[in-house]
Amino acid sequence: MRKIILAAALASVSTLSAVAQTAPAANSNGNTPAVATPDTKNPTAPVEGANSFTESQAKDRIEKAGYTGVKDLKKDDQGIWNAAAMKDGKAVTVALDYQGNVVAN
Repeated sequence: MRKIILAAALASVSTLSAVAQTAPAANSNGNTPAVATPDTKNPTAPVEGANSFTESQAKDRIEKAGYTGVKDLKKDDQGIWNAAAMKDGKAVTVALDYQGNVVAN
């Protein structure tokens, strides 16, 4: 009985981890501000578009937004940098768009 409960608990944890690692969906709306500033953030972020951030710049921008342990940083075909990171002790998937918006789920 204990083995069944343990197996069920492990399955639940791995299912929750998989759900928590879903990247934010990109917005293709062209009517968005060109650049994010420290005082403003595009509410429809992440916005797809030609992203000129290098991998190093993307990681730095994500870390400056308060995320640690940034890893598996990859740019997708919509121009969004996606990575796994930690914030407030929780594992999150974080995205950086060409405007500089950093968002997580």
